Amino acid sequence: MSLINSSSSRTPARAVRAIIAVALSVALSACAGTARPSTDATGTTPYRATESSVRAALTALAADSMEGRGTATPGSARAARYIAAQFEAAGLEPAGDSGWFQRVPMTLQTMTRNGNTRTVPRLAESFAALDTVPADRRTSGVNVVGILAGTDPALAAEVVVIDAHYDHLGVRAPVDGDSIYNGADDDASGVVAVIEIARAMAAGPRPKRTTVFLATTGEEVGLLGTRWYLEHPVRPLSATVANLEIEMIGRPDSLAGGPGRAWLTGYERSTMGEELAAAGIPIGPDMRPDQNFFMRSDNIAFARLGIVAHTLSTFNLHKEYHTVKDDVSLVDFPHMTKVVNAAIDAARLLTDGPRPTWKPGGQPPPATRR
Repeated sequence: MSLINSSSSRTPARAVRAIIAVALSVALSACAGTARPSTDATGTTPYRATESSVRAALTALAADSMEGRGTATPGSARAARYIAAQFEAAGLEPAGDSGWFQRVPMTLQTMTRNGNTRTVPRLAESFAALDTVPADRRTSGVNVVGILAGTDPALAAEVVVIDAHYDHLGVRAPVDGDSIYNGADDDASGVVAVIEIARAMAAGPRPKRTTVFLATTGEEVGLLGTRWYLEHPVRPLSATVANLEIEMIGRPDSLAGGPGRAWLTGYERSTMGEELAAAGIPIGPDMRPDQNFFMRSDNIAFARLGIVAHTLSTFNLHKEYHTVKDDVSLVDFPHMTKVVNAAIDAARLLTDGPRPTWKPGGQPPPATRR
């Protein structure tokens, strides 16, 4: 999750009142029942994530060998190959311009902030534009993209994007002898959920709507991978009806109701959250509107284009956020596994159920160009 917090993001009192109202309705619906996984025509229970499958994937993605998955680094490339292998094993079809990979052109720029100078990647206009940049300032990253074609004749042309960013902060100056920002919660945890959703969807029943599974690069440095994807979508944006981003689900949040429960950014803005809660999925509103999380992850880029897009999370403002201590050892795997399965059910409802819509005034305005 990005540190960026728009100065125009202070939540008006009416939005806070709306959040409180929907929180009460969610609590009442939660008392009525719990989520039940759908079954296929044979009555077989579909794939469900287990603590062992979640732990294995998270341990791999947040390992020191991934070197903090910094954008446009060898560690990031290593992580991308791992995610691609998981998508392939799940049974997805590759949808990038290079197999599983959608290449993202970037330039390297030097910036100084608070007296510290470092080199950061920035999105290039195109690969051709890189020819105008000195060779030592050229670089690239990749998004990982897989797809499952929809099966319903009436809905297959519609697209749902399930995504998470796999980059983190890379390797930096040591803190107490540790220089690797592993990013176990931010956002290896979300990528694990995307992988598990892919496994569940591919195992069947296949989704009615076409589903794009997207692991993006460069979120931490300006949503680079998502911005490139939106400029070069693998299925038309005009056909994309929903986006579910998954971000930081490794630890429970007491304000969401504790272990196994999640919240949805911008819950009051569309019908998505209420539809998920009505189905018994343990998801409620974001109870920290002052943090403006709706604007701080990849979903906002989709939302500004009119696509109903939200982020599912359980981030509890833990002190390890964006530090070297965001490690696998601090992840609550029973909680995370429950949330992953909730995300599977949420994705299933988005691909097979009602199409979510914005509520009046809920869609954010288009981005202004600088």
